Amino acid sequence: MDYIKSRKHALRSPPTHSALAAATLITGLSLAFPAAAQTAGGGQDPAQSKTLGKISVEDGETESSYKRETVSSTKFTQPLQDIPQTVQIISSTLFTQQGATSLTEALRNTPGVGTFYVGENGTTSTGDTLYMRGFDTSSSIFVDGVRDLGSISRDVFNVEQIEVEKGPAGTDNGRSAPTGAINLVTKRATLDDTTSAALSGGFDGQKRVSADWNKAVGESSGVRLNGLWQDSDVVGRDHVVNKRWGLAPSASFGLGSSTRYYVNFLYVKQDNIPDGGVSTVGLPGYTSPDPTRPFIANAPTVDPNNFYGTRFDHDDVTAKMATFVIEHDFSDSLKLTNTARWGKNKQDYLLTSYMASTANLLTPNPADPSTWTVARSNPTFKNQENQIATDQLNLRIDFDTGRIKHNLSTGVEYADEKLDARGLAVVTGTRWPAASLYDPNWDVTGLQWNFNGADRHGKTTTTSGYAFDTLKFSEKILVTGGVRLDDYKTEYDARAVCGGNNGPVCGTNPTGTVVPSVDLDKSDTLFNWKLGGVYKVIEDLSLYVNYAVSQQPPGGSTFELSTAANNANNPKFDPQKAKTKEIGAKWNAFDQKLLVTGALFDTDVTNEIAQGDDGLYYQIGKKSVKGVELSVVGNVTDNWAISSGYTKLHTKVEAGALLAQDRSTVLTYTPDQAFTLWSTYRLPFNLTVGGGFRYSGEMHRGTDGAVGTPAFTNSYTVWDAVASYPVTSNLDVRLNAYNLTDKEYVSAINKSGYRYTPGVPRTVLLSADLRF
Repeated sequence: MDYIKSRKHALRSPPTHSALAAATLITGLSLAFPAAAQTAGGGQDPAQSKTLGKISVEDGETESSYKRETVSSTKFTQPLQDIPQTVQIISSTLFTQQGATSLTEALRNTPGVGTFYVGENGTTSTGDTLYMRGFDTSSSIFVDGVRDLGSISRDVFNVEQIEVEKGPAGTDNGRSAPTGAINLVTKRATLDDTTSAALSGGFDGQKRVSADWNKAVGESSGVRLNGLWQDSDVVGRDHVVNKRWGLAPSASFGLGSSTRYYVNFLYVKQDNIPDGGVSTVGLPGYTSPDPTRPFIANAPTVDPNNFYGTRFDHDDVTAKMATFVIEHDFSDSLKLTNTARWGKNKQDYLLTSYMASTANLLTPNPADPSTWTVARSNPTFKNQENQIATDQLNLRIDFDTGRIKHNLSTGVEYADEKLDARGLAVVTGTRWPAASLYDPNWDVTGLQWNFNGADRHGKTTTTSGYAFDTLKFSEKILVTGGVRLDDYKTEYDARAVCGGNNGPVCGTNPTGTVVPSVDLDKSDTLFNWKLGGVYKVIEDLSLYVNYAVSQQPPGGSTFELSTAANNANNPKFDPQKAKTKEIGAKWNAFDQKLLVTGALFDTDVTNEIAQGDDGLYYQIGKKSVKGVELSVVGNVTDNWAISSGYTKLHTKVEAGALLAQDRSTVLTYTPDQAFTLWSTYRLPFNLTVGGGFRYSGEMHRGTDGAVGTPAFTNSYTVWDAVASYPVTSNLDVRLNAYNLTDKEYVSAINKSGYRYTPGVPRTVLLSADLRF
């Protein structure tokens, strides 16, 4: 079996052995250390306590806690402990302390969720390409409960918390990925007078400044401005740059009254150089793409810093968003909320992708690898806009029917979502020169491209109605159910260059003419539902069961329909359906400061496209994901915080074609198990120290015709650390260290196995956190 493993270290045991043993040791030392520190210090000095700021306790939360009690959505009427499904909230306290600046970095705090997929054979994925429990979740990213469109990377400078809802989320959000959704909760203006800023710098050109200013206006209004500037090289990668700036003004009116108004804006401009990955030549598991040149299998490993693109590669993004929210309390038991949103993401993208295949990998001198080259033959273009206009009206009603208490959340929604993509193509006869496999030069010319008229336009309009109700039969028994109807219509038209292998027929037109190729529409009504029950053994311990369904119709994730017989976006097909059964427990421990959860789940996804015995395609495919997930989030003491999670998955193609290159039945781009741990302790002299590690298990890539490339990646463990100190009451200094052991590993791989994304090498980041 082909595989990828570290180039420096032997294969690590799964976390049930070495990694989990290390976690147990850390926990044991942490338990012992606070007691020793308190004994040595003789208790905390009141003056020191004043320097740090008062610890405020509200519903089990403290200022230093990672734990959050409630989900922001009005569709969830119960605290996190009594929601009968796996929902993890990642607080800004946690990801700021870790120095995380992007959504993908922040999501490292939830096990098994991440960017593991680089792209198809010659193309490269862009933006937050996220997988969760075996399925692509990139199209199920929301901001304040509204879908956020576009294949872009998202910064967290204006984010208060990130909510990861695992399991089918169709009842909550409409069409969605089979295994969950991710919601970013943005910052709002408050009645505080605060100013804060963070300045960060590090090796490899790391530079970032963010600021947060809030001002009370009168007794019931406030204004707020969050800002960002960043110009950072990607650590360990030549020429790859993340450069962006952003502003997020907001205003709130009527705070503390029965009618409240919130106005939020967001503008982010990105000018990045994207990463096309590194050649897998020389990695363990690599043989040779050409059986006639077996010597390639013994080639040296390619430097993970190598950049095979050009100085013309770019990823320019402009994101705009405007949100207006009205909340009105008719009484303590009746509340109306209306959210209106307009948003647009525009992306102009060129990445010089490549495949070191038999034809593209040239070895003029087999004995001298420095003469070997790889063709830059797969430029990836994208010039598109995604736009959304939506209005969401929600009514929350609390009432009783006899002895049964009800918390009802019901509402209607309308959304108009659009895709406009302009076609780009290489000018015939132009190309980039080949790149040296071991010493590529990015300062080249030669390729020319232009708009060719092969544009694409997609539009989906959706009208929805839903109702959720939690029935409290007693203080111990709760039943939560929800239903949702989505009436949608997707319209899609595209033009293409006629002739060639994949183009439409030219008819009387000359070869190369741009002609209409697709003009399709699909309309239907989706019905999703979920039902769960909670039994409260004691006030702080809840046991639950849950069953939920969701659907993803043709064109539901991209607004693009297809005439291909084997494409799930063909309007002749029914929606993909996901059904999940889950049982679990949630325990609010240590005076409700620490939330401990555990869940067993079983998800079946049906209506997958598979080929029948007659060679035709039918919706007879089925996939399943079974697993366990555990988490511990919050404070053990006021000074000791922890965030930890573990998941183990058993994925399988139950019916249909196998997905993995090694012909196993598992789902691709999904670690078989994952573990994440982050913990900090504040010492009596105000120094906060901590850190943790991330373990990711073996992961399989997709199947295709590639020869000689690794079929799967091996597990890895990465250790990080942090230390912070309040120099004054207005200034904290924080030092983050990443990948302490300088582990070399594969964090993501493309479908054919020709390219991979290397993990970030050892580095440090120094930050100054200011408060005024």
